Amino acid sequence: MHWLFGDQLGPHFAGPGEDGPARDAPLLMVEARSVFRRRRFHRAKAHLVLSAMRHRAAELGDRVTYVRAGTYREGLERAARGRPVTVHHPTSRRALRLVRGLPGVTVGPARGFLVPMADFAGWADGHGGRRLRQEDFYHWVRRGHGLLMDGGEPAGGRWNLDHDNREPPPRDTAALEVGRPYRPREDDIDDEVRHDLDRWERDGDVSFVGRDGPRLFPATRAEARRALRRFVTHRLATFGPYEDAMLAGDPVMSHSLLSSSLNLGLLDPAECVGEAEKAWRAGRAPLNSVEGFVRQIAGWREYVWQLYWYFGEDYRDSNALGHTAPLPDWWNDLDADAVRANCLRTVLAQVRDTGWTHHIPRLMILGSHALQRGWDPAAVTDWFHRCFVDGYDWVMLPNVVGMSQYADGGRMTTKPYTSGGAYVHRMSDLCGPCDYRPGDRTGAHACPYTAGYWAFLDRHRDRLAGNQRVARPVRQLDRLADLAEVREQERERGDAPP
Repeated sequence: MHWLFGDQLGPHFAGPGEDGPARDAPLLMVEARSVFRRRRFHRAKAHLVLSAMRHRAAELGDRVTYVRAGTYREGLERAARGRPVTVHHPTSRRALRLVRGLPGVTVGPARGFLVPMADFAGWADGHGGRRLRQEDFYHWVRRGHGLLMDGGEPAGGRWNLDHDNREPPPRDTAALEVGRPYRPREDDIDDEVRHDLDRWERDGDVSFVGRDGPRLFPATRAEARRALRRFVTHRLATFGPYEDAMLAGDPVMSHSLLSSSLNLGLLDPAECVGEAEKAWRAGRAPLNSVEGFVRQIAGWREYVWQLYWYFGEDYRDSNALGHTAPLPDWWNDLDADAVRANCLRTVLAQVRDTGWTHHIPRLMILGSHALQRGWDPAAVTDWFHRCFVDGYDWVMLPNVVGMSQYADGGRMTTKPYTSGGAYVHRMSDLCGPCDYRPGDRTGAHACPYTAGYWAFLDRHRDRLAGNQRVARPVRQLDRLADLAEVREQERERGDAPP
């Protein structure tokens, strides 16, 4: 019997191979209620995961034993009845400890990623194990897999075209000419899942956050393939230049919306980057857009997965800046209506309503605010894990601890990723209707991001003064005539919604 976790739903997890189940081997899936009891997940995320699991079970038919149980251990005991069980390497340390501690369970290598863990460990050890820069890793993956290569050189002569992909949003948003993203249609299984979630909440068994409207993301392999085709055909060409831009009225823009499908195992990363490269070679998409998309998957996603395992369990407790403040209730409840700052109110509402927003709002609006306020990075990591449809422990731990909150002190990134309101103003249309002014540090219209940025640098000036990438603004602190006022203003603000 081969056990499929809820994020191992594509055919590449159930198919035979040296490290996989025998052909036509019986399969097991366990829907464990304990997962939702432990954390207050976003309702749309819970719906998506359960819908995807039940859809997969329906596709597999008699080949799968689908067990609804209180815990994974209980479900396994009921279904396996002492028979030996195989399972692919799970995607979280907690799940790995579980399966390794169960009698009769054999754990095989991970699937659904481009690089085997042992290969990455060899590469990382060869780089000293500390300064493992994503750009070096990305070059290595592209060479090893022949991605966007012309012989031994990168296509177009440059590895990274990020410089071409930092355009602010166009004033005329119609100029994007972006095709609509793929949106699935719900069915009886979706209705059943929603009914069960309603019942669990009424019974007080679980509690969710956020809204659960019509399902927005694929729950089946067929839906995920349609979403990939729609992106490559109608949206990839315009993805690159504006991938870092933000629009209040169009939170999706040209983004692929494939992260949840990849992280559920419905899509394999190799097919995603392969389809994108084929579009470029056929002249259907420019190189800067294709390279940006390939870098997201073969570079960043793969890098985050590998660092999650390579850095070890102690990485979870990293807190180099000593941030310990708890997350306020308005943040935990996704109470966007309590927020005056238009950028944060808009992005928090996107998370509340959909369980998703793209990487720049995550990093430079949500993560930046948490960093400036000094919130506990472990709590911030847990929040991102619970509140995003594509959030998993392996996804959020390096992304939040390492990049967003700089809690590892620079093991993963070279600087803290935070900014004042000027960046938000340049890269979005969110500042225009706001009560605050991005250029004001103090006063009634002081931008909370601008004031928060300088207050953050001030608190950590001793640590950051030696960082070449932020040393210049740290030196500017002593030239701010209103620095004392900024400090007092930030103390008074506390964790009230800005």
